[in-house]
Order: sequence, then structure tokens, then C-alpha cells
Amino acid sequence: MNKINSIDNKLLYSLFALLLFGLAMIASAGIAYSRTRFGDPYYFFKHQLFYGVLPGLVVLFITQKINYNFWKKVSFPFFAVSIIFLILVFVPAFGSKIYGASRWLRLGSFSFQPSEMLKLSIVVYLAAWLESRSERVKDFYEGLVPFTVIVGLVSFLLIKQPDMGTLGVIILISMSVFFVSGARISHMALMGGTGLAALWILIKTESYRMDRFLVFLHPELDPRGIGYQINQALLAIGSGGIFGVGLGHSLQKFNYLPEPVGDSIFAIIGEELGLIGCVILISIFVFLALRGFRIAQNAPDKFSEFLAAGITAWIIFQAFINMAAISGLIPLTGIPLPFISYGGTSIIFLMAGVGILLNISKYAREL
Repeated sequence: MNKINSIDNKLLYSLFALLLFGLAMIASAGIAYSRTRFGDPYYFFKHQLFYGVLPGLVVLFITQKINYNFWKKVSFPFFAVSIIFLILVFVPAFGSKIYGASRWLRLGSFSFQPSEMLKLSIVVYLAAWLESRSERVKDFYEGLVPFTVIVGLVSFLLIKQPDMGTLGVIILISMSVFFVSGARISHMALMGGTGLAALWILIKTESYRMDRFLVFLHPELDPRGIGYQINQALLAIGSGGIFGVGLGHSLQKFNYLPEPVGDSIFAIIGEELGLIGCVILISIFVFLALRGFRIAQNAPDKFSEFLAAGITAWIIFQAFINMAAISGLIPLTGIPLPFISYGGTSIIFLMAGVGILLNISKYAREL
């Protein structure tokens, strides 16, 4: 394996563009919410910078230095620890229940979301596992069945939290790696059909999921109740028009739109920066995706190919789901917009993933 001169600088620059974009929008979108909750208009901005972006840059620097083959060696323990952490969120001594969901893990004064760690660990584990399967991945009993068991275990734990948004991202990531590994289209179709049937059952058996689905079909339904968030989001996006009302001039962030620095931040981007700002942001994500898939296409071996494809799919699917949900194209999910939404755990693990991508790019055949 001959080392290429340097990392993929185009990928790195697109990451920096997203980080700067995100910090600017958190500073703007969170100003009223920060003042109301903490008495400091820039609390969210400072917290994101010092507990998300800066530690994330350290993680990025470290992971881009580590040879990608290291992750093959630790793939199983890394995945196993993620599963253990997912289980611990249900243990009162370790887990925190917020808004009826058990998603946070407390370790002393430190807290984080194990589901964010899971997104990276399952990509690493599946890349190593599917590489070891080789041509057997096409076999029903040696490929599809064990793959379904792995994804099923993770799905069960995420449903119990509940965290349907993360579940959707995990399934899409897993199926992307499975597809790249050479899985049969018929097996993919079977999984897709079974997954849709299971999703419909989950929607029918839980009232809040059915409410979200009904609001997706009829956004005008109960605009002050179950339809409040999507109506406020659409109002924000619509108010922005083509050029936006200007950075810092959003009205919806003043305690009208829920979670303006979280999963709703794309609506504030649409309001303040307009269609042009949204297109610029989407273009950066698309460019990052093209660089990521190019690294996968030119990766030196199957493990690095699957790993690069999985990390890229993770970033792009999560970005698409967030933006589509807040725009009313799919039901609301509650997952963050990568590198943009507030959340230290999310950004640190995302930057670890990009660091691994950058390391693979050093060994790519051509970029």
C-alpha cells in the first residue's frame, strides 16, 4: 500500500465550511432561546464551540493520523461497547429520561448520546464483518440472515428509547454498506419491503407516531397542537423567500419555533438566508458526498471501501432526513443536521468519521 502525498484537502475544506456555517447559524438562531433559558444570548454558541467543535477538531486530527486498518482490529469491541451504552440508558443510575425518551447516558459529570457513537461503530463493524464474508454476502443464510440479526438487535434498542429518527439513519447506513459489499438486489428489496411493513406497524401502535404521520399528510391539522412545529417551520422557510430576511433577523427564533438550534435550525436558515442560503448549504453537503464516495471508489481495499461509503452515507442521509423533515417532505424525525445543529456528541463522532475518511484518502488510488 503506497501512501499518497496528502489527505483530501477538498473534503477538509468542505468540512470547515460546514462548521463555520453551523457556528454562525447557532449564534444567530440561539440568541433568544439562550437568553430565555440561561440568561446568556450566546450560551449555545459558546457551548457548541468549546464542547463540540474544538474537541471535534482534536478528534479529527487524531483519527486522520490513525491508519484505517486499526478500526478493523477494534471493530467488534467498539460495536459491543456501543450496544452496552445503549442498554445502560435504560438503567436509572446511568440513563437520563428527557421528554419521555431515554437517550442520554451520564458518566459522572459527563453526558452523551450513545446513539451518536453507534452510527460510527456500526459502520466500522459492518465494514469489517462484510469484508470477511466476501462472496458469502450474496448467500441468504450466510449474508442476509446474520446481517438482519445485527440490524434487528440495534433496531430493538432504538425503538425502546424511542428514537425513530436515528433508527431510520442506522437502517439506511447499514443497507448502504450492505449494498456496496455486493448484496443481491432481491435481498435488498426484501429488506426494504419488510422494513416498510414494520414501520407502518410501529406508526399504528404508538399515538405520537401516528400524530406525526397525520400532520405530514395534513400540515394544516391542529396548527396549535400536534402540527405546531411543522407549521412554524414552514412559516419560517416561506418568510425567507429567495434572499432571506438577513442573518440575525429571524422572527421565528423568538420562542415561536421549537428547538431553533436543534433539529429546526434548517428552518431558521431558510428564513434568514432564503433559498440561496439553503442551496449553498445543500451544495456543500453534495460536494462533501461526492468527495466521500470518490474516496470509497478509489479505496485501496474492500474494508476501506465499505468504511468510506458507510461514513459518507451516514452524513448525507442524516442531512437529507433533517432538511426533508423540517421542510414537510417527510414526517418530523428529531435528528440533528450534521455539523450545523447544536450538539457536542453528534459533532465529535461526525468529525471522527470524517477523520477516518481523510486517512483513507491518503491511500486512495487517485482523487
